[in-house]
Amino acid sequence: MTQAKGTVLIIGGGQAGAETAVELRKLGHDGRILIVGEEPFLPYKRPPLSKAYLAGDCTETQLYMMQAANLEKAGIEYHGGVPVTRIDRAAHTVERADGTQLRYDKLVLATGGRARPLPVPGADKPNVFLLRTIADVQKIRAHCQPGKRVAIVGGGFIGLEAAAVLVKKGLAVTVLEGLPRVLARVTCPQVSAFFERVHRQAGVDLRTGVQVAGFDGDAEVKRVCLSDGSTIETDFVVVGIGLIPNTELAASAGLAVDNGIVVDEYTRTADPDIYAAGDCTHHPSRFLGRYVRLESVQNAMEQGRAAARNIMGRQEPYQMVPWFWSDQYDLKLQMVGISSGYDQLVLRGDPATQRHFAVFYLKNGRIIAADTVSRPQEFMLAKKLVAENATVDPARLADETLPLKTLVG
Repeated sequence: MTQAKGTVLIIGGGQAGAETAVELRKLGHDGRILIVGEEPFLPYKRPPLSKAYLAGDCTETQLYMMQAANLEKAGIEYHGGVPVTRIDRAAHTVERADGTQLRYDKLVLATGGRARPLPVPGADKPNVFLLRTIADVQKIRAHCQPGKRVAIVGGGFIGLEAAAVLVKKGLAVTVLEGLPRVLARVTCPQVSAFFERVHRQAGVDLRTGVQVAGFDGDAEVKRVCLSDGSTIETDFVVVGIGLIPNTELAASAGLAVDNGIVVDEYTRTADPDIYAAGDCTHHPSRFLGRYVRLESVQNAMEQGRAAARNIMGRQEPYQMVPWFWSDQYDLKLQMVGISSGYDQLVLRGDPATQRHFAVFYLKNGRIIAADTVSRPQEFMLAKKLVAENATVDPARLADETLPLKTLVG
């Protein structure tokens, strides 16, 4: 396979798109590189949105993957603020909402996803906010005065990270999670219980197993209505209940879509001139033995780099072991692997009494996943154990008198 010549056009102004562009230049692509983004901002990092940016600890420009001068120096063009509305695969062009057309030799779909709205009455009121973009956070921050009441719908990463920030800013925070425990889709009951306790100790009114029926108020929401008939007074609402992958462009262009844009191990779609990377892709995972769509900044960045390498003719399969992280208060939760289907749990440390510990998930005696809380060194070793699908004596794994590095082959 020969490397791509000519124009590489990247749709999407997030980390997957930016990493693809930067890697192409590093690998010596001397053709035109364009990034087309729907938002008016330069390509930026999303993880700080619910943490440092919401807290006011970083500026908008500090979110940018590259400043304008660096993009110009690298010869990477950025066209923001006007979304792409159509791909013409036969003509190798894309059309934007203003009618302009751009030609490509290779196209990368790094379209990411959009925040999932809450389908209940009143969710369209102006003080109900999603949390996915710079503009979303700017709107939320305008309401963040000490003493204000905020209801956060969703006890996943976004909801809990926002809760940690807003309660520290002096707001009265209520978190509403429909499932019986927070983080239920990604971790074990012991880790869920730990974070529930941490948030409640910080002053968050955290409620699990509750269903939001709607929002009440005239011009703005004044009350959250629950399915049991009770209400919660609030000044504004933040909704963090997941992501919808942006696959519409791919589908309308006749590309395969199945819980994401379907790509092969080289990040290619069925069209040899179109690649995809990031939250929008449904890709084969050698580690998991199946197709998967991952909502992870690490996946977005590494898959973007893989797309660039394959556009340049490297023929390198994308083989990342999934990993994730979340900052809440002074705690860093780091996770590697996918824990669903485990048949044995090994605790290294005690989540009931400590603020740092590790959890290992085993299946048929092999380590398939691990969570660590504020144990960065052990996380690095856990990544190796998970990648190797290692077999370790559970009793030795749980014994904190044995350094974890002695268990790594």
